[in-house]
Amino acid sequence: MDNQLQQTYIQGLNKALIFIDNNLNKPLTLEQIAETSNYSPYHFHRIFKAITGETLNNYINRLRIEKIASILMRVKTIPLEQLAIDYGFNSGSSLSRSFKKFYGISPSRFRDMSNEQFSKIRQTESKNGQEKISFEQYICNITNLNNWIKMNANIEVKELPKIELAYVNHQGPFDQIGVAYGQLMQWAGPQGLMSNPNTKTLTIYHDDPKVTDTALLRQSACITLHQEIKTSGAIGKRTISKGKFAIGRFEINFEEFEQSWNGMFLWITEKGYQTRDGEYFEMYHNNFNDHPEKKCIVDICIPII
Repeated sequence: MDNQLQQTYIQGLNKALIFIDNNLNKPLTLEQIAETSNYSPYHFHRIFKAITGETLNNYINRLRIEKIASILMRVKTIPLEQLAIDYGFNSGSSLSRSFKKFYGISPSRFRDMSNEQFSKIRQTESKNGQEKISFEQYICNITNLNNWIKMNANIEVKELPKIELAYVNHQGPFDQIGVAYGQLMQWAGPQGLMSNPNTKTLTIYHDDPKVTDTALLRQSACITLHQEIKTSGAIGKRTISKGKFAIGRFEINFEEFEQSWNGMFLWITEKGYQTRDGEYFEMYHNNFNDHPEKKCIVDICIPII
């Protein structure tokens, strides 16, 4: 597949991927999804597998199970039958079978676990053992994280306006998104977009690393748009919808990003808020190379109700 043709395919595929993300809780058909990309169902099915490495059905099923897992981590009281109905499974038992096949444990067992316990099981099951975390260690970890957040973050709740973006998709480990940013900047520079002092770079995280395999994690490398502009090829346009967000301002090293995200979720829980569907993203306010300690000044933004 030559590069120009591949860019055309990716542009159509990006529209379909956004449509799928926004409609996981609705019936989805090949015909319906293909229409969003302006390809025939037959053609789209072949393009999708060639570019993503997954069949369309497997992709949708995986995202639905991961979505259910992320809900179970936040909301412990929601009935499994309700989740099954909401995300396209015939019954709670059908959901349980698919969930267990995917994660190796039942959704009811998953729901009863803490996030740390599930992470430990994912790390150790391949070694035929389960490392249990003690209650005392768990409390100690929470206390240390709370203290770290108080010292390193300024967190507030804000109503954000709609944010228009140009983006390039990335799939894989978080630390490899630089290739997507390089592609985005190569396009944005000649357009004069980076000379606008109001332009910000963002990373949107579409998956939770606790429930999605690292190789399949999806992110979007983005810049904010403040004018009408045409995009093509791998460069797409998307929108962060206006809404209520918990926003934490951090000045951190690269190895502290995971701790910052964990601290944000802990703060949200302890303040009595709940997360909601929406874009989870980082907004960057400096070039870390210009910082005397090579630190990033970043807002971590989490949609809440």
